[in-house]
Amino acid sequence: MNKIVLIGCGNVGMSYAYALLNQRTSVNELVLIDINKERIIGEAADLSHGLPFAPSKIDIKVGDYVDCKDARIVVIAAGANQEVGESRMDLIDKNAKIFKSIVSSVMKSGFKGIFLIATNPLDVMTYLTWKYSNLPTNQVIGSGTSLDTARLRYMIADKVGVNPKNIHAYVMGEHGDTEFVPWSIAKVGLEGIDTYLSKDDQEKLYCDVRDAAYDIIRRKGSTCYGIGMCLVRITNAILNDENAILSVSSFDLENEIFIGGATILGSQGVKKRLKIELTSEEEAKMTNSINSIQQAIKSLNLDANSQDK
Repeated sequence: MNKIVLIGCGNVGMSYAYALLNQRTSVNELVLIDINKERIIGEAADLSHGLPFAPSKIDIKVGDYVDCKDARIVVIAAGANQEVGESRMDLIDKNAKIFKSIVSSVMKSGFKGIFLIATNPLDVMTYLTWKYSNLPTNQVIGSGTSLDTARLRYMIADKVGVNPKNIHAYVMGEHGDTEFVPWSIAKVGLEGIDTYLSKDDQEKLYCDVRDAAYDIIRRKGSTCYGIGMCLVRITNAILNDENAILSVSSFDLENEIFIGGATILGSQGVKKRLKIELTSEEEAKMTNSINSIQQAIKSLNLDANSQDK
């Protein structure tokens, strides 16, 4: 039974659910959990009414934390939303408190599956999920820079006139303001990116990717469709044991944090985090990103409460 429990059924959560419904997937049961029970009763009914046209059969229902016990994946999209003018890190205190309650409730069910996190600040929330759950690091995954990478590939493809599936480039580091693009390994097909883009072009594209969420939030209030698609891609990679390489937030043993980077995903979650050869300039950018996440974690003062360890 490939059962998914979705906690948090706002714009991001329901975009994920709707994307699942519209793609061929191995998911055969989707359980919705949210503090607004009336809303998710309506959401479950609305989604279910589209099943006659869906490529896969999925049993969609409203549930509670007890349903997490036999879930393969628990997806958390709950928490305070990023408002206009806010950075992802501005959400840290509000969402840290929410996550302690959510993760504790999930673990009380006897859950032994994989957590997939979509709440910002993404890398910190993924770290907190690991701390609060005491699960092995391979079973805790954040969406990381998968969305940023998708944005990058789309923008490069649009610029050079190539299918985005043939753009091989990644965004790495924090899912936030310190993320960076290692242009030294970026390729269009088999050709280096410098053949297609000048340094000025590369810098502009990086800024457009980094600031994309701010622009979308300013215009429509939230981002949801892109991350919904990314979460489905990660879900399918796990359930189908694909050994797919995706830019998710996985555990960096050397620095003891979760951070975005190329990661092999299979049925047990993270199979391996790839070591990428970076230039000295890119290494400095990665260090900056690592420091940003570490400082954010320190600001929560987790060691002050033994229950948080």
